[in-house]
Amino acid sequence: MESAAGTGTLGALGGSLIALLLVVGLILLLAWLLRKLPGGALRAHRDLRVVAQVGVGVRERVVVVAVGDTQLLLGVTSENVNLLHRLETPLPEQPAADFRALLKRTREEADR
Repeated sequence: MESAAGTGTLGALGGSLIALLLVVGLILLLAWLLRKLPGGALRAHRDLRVVAQVGVGVRERVVVVAVGDTQLLLGVTSENVNLLHRLETPLPEQPAADFRALLKRTREEADR
């Protein structure tokens, strides 16, 4: 009788392991497909980047976007994106924020 109970537990464990492997395999397959499809959402564009942005309302922003060597000033709302100006002199690129330094500075300010 004990061997029957042990076999049932082993069978359930094996079934769970197979289901887990199938789910992990499906996730890996979908990630591979997403990279291979044109216009994948996770792919970064080298020639298109946000240089600066500032919020001017609850859902409104003014954004400077670099497209190749050209910088565009865009007004962005929840419904529209409008070209406001094509910049003659490009804005300087801001270096990426170092998360560790930002976290340290935030903690120091919170301790004051």
